[in-house]
Amino acid sequence: MPVAVQQTVRELVEVSPVLAELGARFSAAGFQAHLVGGSVRDALLAAGAPGSGVPGDLDVTTDARPEQTLELLRGWAGSTWNQGIAYGTVGAEVRGVRLEITTFRADRYDRESRNPEVAWGDSLVDDLARRDFTVNAMAVSLADDRTVTDPFGGLGDLLARRLRTPGAASDSFADDPLRMLRAVRFVAQLELTPDEDVLEAMARMSGELGRITPERVQAELSKTLLQDSPRAALELFVDSGLADVVLPELSALRMEIDEHHQHKDVYTHSLTVLDQAISREKELAAAGDGVESPDLVLRLAALLHDLGKPATRRHEERGRVSFHHHEVVGAKLVRKRLTALRYPKDVVEAVSRLTFLHLRFHGYGRGEWTDSAVRRYVTDAGDLLPRLHTLVRSDCTTRNKRRAASLASTYDALEQRIAELSAAEDLARVRPDLDGNAIMELLGIGPGREVGEAWRHLKELRLERGPLDRDEAEAELLRWWAARTA
Repeated sequence: MPVAVQQTVRELVEVSPVLAELGARFSAAGFQAHLVGGSVRDALLAAGAPGSGVPGDLDVTTDARPEQTLELLRGWAGSTWNQGIAYGTVGAEVRGVRLEITTFRADRYDRESRNPEVAWGDSLVDDLARRDFTVNAMAVSLADDRTVTDPFGGLGDLLARRLRTPGAASDSFADDPLRMLRAVRFVAQLELTPDEDVLEAMARMSGELGRITPERVQAELSKTLLQDSPRAALELFVDSGLADVVLPELSALRMEIDEHHQHKDVYTHSLTVLDQAISREKELAAAGDGVESPDLVLRLAALLHDLGKPATRRHEERGRVSFHHHEVVGAKLVRKRLTALRYPKDVVEAVSRLTFLHLRFHGYGRGEWTDSAVRRYVTDAGDLLPRLHTLVRSDCTTRNKRRAASLASTYDALEQRIAELSAAEDLARVRPDLDGNAIMELLGIGPGREVGEAWRHLKELRLERGPLDRDEAEAELLRWWAARTA
């Protein structure tokens, strides 16, 4: 490793007094301690950047056994936790710095359940050989010499933006198939390019992901989507066959387009919508419009909004292709797949609703919607309305500049109408003009199903006609009640 790089890493370690103290404590007791993994990788990537230092939580590896590590931390660490102690990991927090200290490992995997047979090791190099990729297999000694250990050329790979495994990729992925999804993430997160051995193993072993729990798969997929530019990673995800196992509906968007039935490439379109949604999301967040970035719900919706198209494709006359009601089918597919991937219920419902609503704007025409239709658009979107605005605008991927400008102008007009109606009627909280107590008092009934039916009837009137005054609302309720009980 070049002397200049070693010096850079040493300086990066020195900015954390906690690491220096940790190294001194372990050295005094006769043990090794090394900063390792992503901590070293990210420190090298950040070298020279303004405010750079040792980033994030810190991973340390040692030849001390877990019980010895706990003893060395006693009286120094503010707190410790040992949920991972069966795997050799002790967690600690020292003056706000979080550490995970893991004993050298020499595990073997059964390659069926992915459960390792935990065994302690005595060699740093052997411990590094177990790691997923060479860029994560570098270590910096926390002893006074700050020796940098890079037995597999991780620095060279990092500088060349190359993704390799310390040993054969097939062996690494057989030990833990989730590493294939980590490879996908690192394409987006670190802008690395997998080497041929990694690509070949991913394509051949993609089916092995089936033995990884949905929760772990979902976590990696989400991390990929939350990167600044996930498109190249998602293309690898699909091209490698991993998507066939994790998200087959995405792969299905690559529908064959023959010479007689032309239609837009739905897969490429979806990736472009995602690109555009991310760009808009960042712009709005930077402008201080109350938009969060990165936004997992928006990005999932942008990627999956056309999931219903393969199931609804129909060949029409004159070579045309239709996808009638694909938003309805897509919403169901989204809900089913995201549920299977163990996404939280609120995320599942939000992405499904955005998928269901993303086409509704196209019925707006040149502004033919009534005020009632505008109210329903806002009410049905609810707190998803800002995301729906971004999704609909991002869904325009036409190369026809005139058409793109026309669609943007039309949506501008719709947003203006929403703003005007909202100012007059508080569309964000559309409620019936009479509440449940008033309904029961006027109709002379107690709590029950009829109150809910009356409430929904008055809400429909509110959406259709706008706010009603008290007398008008009571008259409409009595008219509905009389017709119902006739």
